[in-house]
Amino acid sequence: MKGVEEPLAAAEIARGQVLSVKVPASSANLGPGFDSLGVALNLYMEVQAEQSDKWKVTPLSHSLTGFPSDEKNFICQIAMKTAEMYKQEMPSLHVYVKSEIPLARGLGSSAAAIVAGVELANEFCGLQLTRSEKLAAATLFEGHPDNAGASLFGGVVVGSQLGDEVDLTVLDQIHFDPILVVPKDELLTETSRDVLPAVIDFQRSVQASAVANQLLAALMTQNWALAGKMMSADLFHQPYRKALVPFFENVEEKAIQSGAFGVALSGAGPSIMCLAEPGKGETVAEKLRQHLVGLEVFRLQIDKEGCRSSVR
Repeated sequence: MKGVEEPLAAAEIARGQVLSVKVPASSANLGPGFDSLGVALNLYMEVQAEQSDKWKVTPLSHSLTGFPSDEKNFICQIAMKTAEMYKQEMPSLHVYVKSEIPLARGLGSSAAAIVAGVELANEFCGLQLTRSEKLAAATLFEGHPDNAGASLFGGVVVGSQLGDEVDLTVLDQIHFDPILVVPKDELLTETSRDVLPAVIDFQRSVQASAVANQLLAALMTQNWALAGKMMSADLFHQPYRKALVPFFENVEEKAIQSGAFGVALSGAGPSIMCLAEPGKGETVAEKLRQHLVGLEVFRLQIDKEGCRSSVR
């Protein structure tokens, strides 16, 4: 684990105080790292909360206006369930939410909401959870630790879950420039999960595992060509999901021509993550903007801090 595990709160937040939480987006898989490899990105969900007589959620971003404005809101539900896990009662809050994270685009918007909800419970109930304990709670709700782990810890992470035990490693030595290609249309994770096979042949799974291992080795040794080769050689999910993202091959071709070393679906899609060598991201992004029509192109950075909160 990165850094020293320290509790943030000595006691619950008093009425009249405001908690601010900032959670980065995340991209998972990077091709073959299915449900285990994630990276935090500098697109953020920001939550401010204070105690109130009843639950109220005020959206500060247009994309969030269709969600429940009371305790049925997903963030509030996660906060209440987290408090209940630790035998505490969550106080009613007035929550203000704004988000730069596109919804249902494979950028960990639900994981960011989960991390925010866990943080609300931690601070308002004085749980004094370590990051590892927050990760365990978030993984319980999310189902796998890659997106939530990246949003909590920042950087490039590898997460695994054996039974109830969740382990996470932050790979500070991995650096690259992420370029994100985002379509206008959503793709729900449930839809993207439905196309995956229930069983994979043993030999195919061995090969898929080797590809994932080789991707990490290539990124850690800055063997960019090999990393790109492994990203395109995924056998776990991309062969099945590409049909749901008809523009994938065009983006992949244009990205490589523009100087990216690797391309992969971001999480379950439909956004596409293109990776460039450090310092080359802006050039790749500008070329992609010239070549791609009807798709947004973001030149991003790896968020190194993860979830952070403050009280005033």
